[in-house]
This record gives sequence, structure tokens and C-alpha cells, in this order.
Amino acid sequence: MFDSKFELFSYTINPINIIDVLLVVFLCFQLFKLLKGSLAFNILIGLITIYMFWLVVRYFEMPLMAGVLGEFAKVGIIAVLIVFQQEIRKFLLVIGNSSLLGEKKKWWNIFPWKWKIQETFHTPFDEIVEACRELSSHKTGAIIVFPITSEMKFIATSGEAMDSIISKRLILAIFNKNSPLHDGAVIISGGKIKAANCVLPVSENPQIINKYGLRHLSAIGITEQTDAVCLVVSEEKGSISYIKEGKIEEGLLAEEIIDRLNEQFSKEMVTIGE
Repeated sequence: MFDSKFELFSYTINPINIIDVLLVVFLCFQLFKLLKGSLAFNILIGLITIYMFWLVVRYFEMPLMAGVLGEFAKVGIIAVLIVFQQEIRKFLLVIGNSSLLGEKKKWWNIFPWKWKIQETFHTPFDEIVEACRELSSHKTGAIIVFPITSEMKFIATSGEAMDSIISKRLILAIFNKNSPLHDGAVIISGGKIKAANCVLPVSENPQIINKYGLRHLSAIGITEQTDAVCLVVSEEKGSISYIKEGKIEEGLLAEEIIDRLNEQFSKEMVTIGE
């Protein structure tokens, strides 16, 4: 199919070879972005160093050292799966939540079963943010999660199912310090409060672990692993934070938060039915 070839430093190169190299470079770049700044990145550098050292001792025909490192290499795949289990899970989540498979791609809506279960919805962001402002004024902590291309049922099942109409009074009641639901996160999807008191995965980024409390780390963690966005009300400072893709914006005005949410959800959203 691709028969055009040329020689470069005695190597035969054709379009397939070029595509192959570009794919490998792309995967390596994504892996670097995923691991950069984490403890796993240093472990990966260590594994690469050992592998390069193994190649050197094999080249110089040092049988004893090559044998020792060779035995280490035999269990290398199992060791990688154990050491990097969180990173592998995160990488697979990134692929699963990528825009290639997301609702933003129009081709995804061509399937007939999609037409039968889709529904448009409206989320009253102004009322949600107003509730956050009131919670902020009393320094009452809160986490609100807005999934984009997933209902996040795996997170919702960790809390109390609600499927309730969104209102300021309900949000204030949930996060009231005397409420049994106030410690966890609220999931808002499809224009309704789907669940409350939900447990979120905590970020393991060593650069921020000592900088933020559990609420912020949980919100950062879920936005690192999914395409959701979060609002967090700090119990200590009373500030409201907007979190997306693991990045946190603090000190925003209510109008700025509403604008960001409206911009994020400005396109017609689709939710999968039960």
C-alpha cells in the first residue's frame, strides 16, 4: 500500500515507519504529562536507568551483572503493574473520558439507541452559586461536582441517592453542619441533585498534598481522573474555588464562577437515562 521508501543512514524509511515513530512519541509525551510532578515519575526514571544499565553490561559482556539485572527484568512487568496501578488507572480513565468518545463529538450521536435516551436539561448555576456564597459567609465547607460526559454512577453509589430538583434551600440543608450528609460531595447531573455525601478519590500529587485540605484534595482528585468540574467552599477561609482538570482557581467572584460554569456547559448537554 505504502511503497515509497528512501534511505537515511542505511535505514529504510517509509510512511508507515514515520507514523509508527510519531505514535510512540505521542504516547511517551502523554505518559510524561501524566506522571510529571508525581512520585511515580521518579520511579519511572529509576526503572529506565536500570534498563539502560542492563543494556550496557550486556554490551560489555558482564555475565554476572547481566544475569542479576536480567532476573529483575523478568518480573519487571508485574512490578510496573503494582507500582504504577494508580497511574495506569488514571491513564485508562483519561482515554475513556477523552473527547474522542465524549458527547462533544457529533458522530457519537448518530447511533439510533442514542436518540431514544437523550434529553436536554438546564442547571440553575446562579442558584447553586448563591447557595455557595451563603455557605461561604458562614464558613461551612462544601463540595459540588458537575460531571460532563458521565453521570459518575461509580461515585454516586458511594453516597446517598437523591435525584432531587436543584434549589438553594436544599443545598444549604445538605451542607448544614448538623446534617448527616454534610461531609461528602454532592453530584449534580442532568439538571438534578443525583446524590449527596459521596466519597471522592483524593489527589496524590505530592506538590499539593501539604497545601490543601481534604475537601480540596478530593475535588482536585476527581477532576484529575474525570472531566468533571467542582466547586469547593473552604471551611477555614470561607472562599469558593473552581476546579477543573486538577487546576484550582481561588478567590473568584460569584459572577465569575457563574460565567465559567455557563461557558463549560453552554453547549447542549446530553445525559444517559437510567
